[in-house]
Amino acid sequence: MTRLHFTGLLLATLLTGGCYSPQGGLMPSSKGALTYYSTAEEPKTVMLLDMRNGENIFEMKIPVGRQLVMQFYADKGDDEVYTPDLMKYQIMELGTSYGSLNNSMTVPDAYSRRIDVFIRPGERYEPAEPNRPLRTDELADRPEGWTPAGGSDDYRPDPVTTYDD
Repeated sequence: MTRLHFTGLLLATLLTGGCYSPQGGLMPSSKGALTYYSTAEEPKTVMLLDMRNGENIFEMKIPVGRQLVMQFYADKGDDEVYTPDLMKYQIMELGTSYGSLNNSMTVPDAYSRRIDVFIRPGERYEPAEPNRPLRTDELADRPEGWTPAGGSDDYRPDPVTTYDD
């Protein structure tokens, strides 16, 4: 009987517990947690806008390699008219799928707020310089035995001239 109780408790925890992912987790819904991640190619900024007056009430520049998790709770705010809902949020390591949301603030209801996501300029790719010093592991520096054509397997370099060029 205890195994049945444990299985039921585990199933209830999975179905009601939060699971954070950009796809919405185990059972995605509009009432679940929202996850926005930031990578080197797409660093993101998330902004929460009050649609009634156009005021920016929350803005977070998500650091590269991290994710922002936000969840809204209806009728948990401190003002029934202006900020009836509560938003809990947390910055987490990228890929974190569960955890507590330790930060909170009261926000307008779902019909009076908008979430905007912006992509900041990312890191630029710079090609290598053509006259750069060659690495010792480049194809031209490999011994004959390491090439597809094959060759002598005696590839021990001369210790005197290995780093002299």
